Amino acid sequence: MVLGHGLRLHTALQAVLDFGFVFVGVMVAALWLGSGLPVNIVNVVIYAVLLGLTMLALNAWLGMYQRLHHRSFEDTRARAVLSLHLSIPVAYVLLIMLPEAQLNRHMLEIAGMAAIFGMLANRVRAQHGRSRSMVMHRVLIIGVGKEALGVAESLGLDDPQVEIAGFYPGHPTEEVHVPQERVLTRDMSLTDTANALKVDEIVVAVRERRGGVLPLRELLDCRISGVKVMDLSSHFESMLGQIRIDALKAGWLIFGEGFDQGFMRTFIKRIFDWLFAFVMLILLSPVMLITALAILLEDGGPIFYRQERVGLYGRLFNVIKFRSMRNDAESDGKPRWATANDDRVTRVGRFIRKTRIDELPQLYCVLRGDMSMVGPRPERPYFVDKLTKEIPFYTVRHSVKPGVTGWAQVRYHYGASVDDAVHKLQYDLYYVKNHTLLLDLVVLFETVSVVVGGKGAQ
Repeated sequence: MVLGHGLRLHTALQAVLDFGFVFVGVMVAALWLGSGLPVNIVNVVIYAVLLGLTMLALNAWLGMYQRLHHRSFEDTRARAVLSLHLSIPVAYVLLIMLPEAQLNRHMLEIAGMAAIFGMLANRVRAQHGRSRSMVMHRVLIIGVGKEALGVAESLGLDDPQVEIAGFYPGHPTEEVHVPQERVLTRDMSLTDTANALKVDEIVVAVRERRGGVLPLRELLDCRISGVKVMDLSSHFESMLGQIRIDALKAGWLIFGEGFDQGFMRTFIKRIFDWLFAFVMLILLSPVMLITALAILLEDGGPIFYRQERVGLYGRLFNVIKFRSMRNDAESDGKPRWATANDDRVTRVGRFIRKTRIDELPQLYCVLRGDMSMVGPRPERPYFVDKLTKEIPFYTVRHSVKPGVTGWAQVRYHYGASVDDAVHKLQYDLYYVKNHTLLLDLVVLFETVSVVVGGKGAQ
């Protein structure tokens, strides 16, 4: 998953192989190109190690090690090309830091770029190749009902290196929704079954746990023996980067890890938000000026659109955006979600909404302290009241500042219904529970991919 959650052996091996690809590639290319020439082997090793570690960081930042089944080949290829472009200035900076002769520096440049290109090509192949990995992660699912089927489907789609060992019945009366031929018998104990099937992980997919449904002692024995044991909520958090509402209990939120809003985390996030928003306002000021002129020329004033939204701890604030709809968009006074091909949107508005330029004035809201660069999107009070009544745990998203972009925005399309709000809340809860500066950087970088691809805009 993301940022250390649910790190599997296969993911670790991918990272090790990528590092080895760069390291060995630089060493072989440098020694081959430098055959008969004076080559400082120590400097070559230092350069290869630093370049390999840098590429691992870049690839992780670009999500190249995430187990996402819905990522297209074009998306992965675009990330690889971007990683290649980002690696070029990094490689030159590393070379400048090394006390190398000009001849050796030229060789290292060629060796480094060749190794990086080869590694990224292999990374794209590994992400979309059909070859079956020799290292499989075997999972045993306890339960045979709808929850167990949902777990099996998420595992099968999300990670081709996962192999489902079978379904261990949780209770004799449980209705079977999984393939009958995959259901195991209870002739052996859970511990013996896990050992016989060489299971690496057990997922408890049983909603009702009272009355001795779960073999708790045997689950403890499995965990002590090194088998990872997860409940439904932890499974979906680890695998999909979301906290599923249908598998969530209040006790899990209260007693589980995460949801840490300590002073240091808040302070670092605020400093980062202010610096990032300030720099972005300066860099994007020409784009904002052109947008303002385009709005004036097409539809007159006002340029900006101010609207009351719900922020941190339920406090109200005014969000600022470039106006993308007609002045009479809600002349009847009734709030409603934007829809695809909304006839209230102007021509300029359609473009700036698709490219997310209409969101840029919110950088001022970040400087003002009402918003963060990354967080759950702020919603209107009318919809918050409606969704709070219909969706459990909806107000938890207000425990952090709303964001210009967010984990839900880069993981799910534009929300225009209660069902969409439920799906986005599942990602928002994950962010509230796990947010760090590194996760913020991942979201900001993936936002670029969303904007360039024009995904999710209405």
